[in-house]
Amino acid sequence: MEIDVKKIKIIMARRKMSNKALAERMGISQQNIGVWFRKKTVLPETAGKIAEALEVDVTEILADSNF
Repeated sequence: MEIDVKKIKIIMARRKMSNKALAERMGISQQNIGVWFRKKTVLPETAGKIAEALEVDVTEILADSNF
């Protein structure tokens, strides 16, 4: 699934959350966050986990091309 990194970073900024904090909430390494942001694609399960860590619906972080 294609994620919208800009939308994710806006949500993170509103919550004053760093990549490190997001990684900690997800229980993964910070390097994974960087890879996802560069590739802009993740598995559906990962998209769900990112959304859960950000406390938003998964549709809020997906690129418009997914609809």
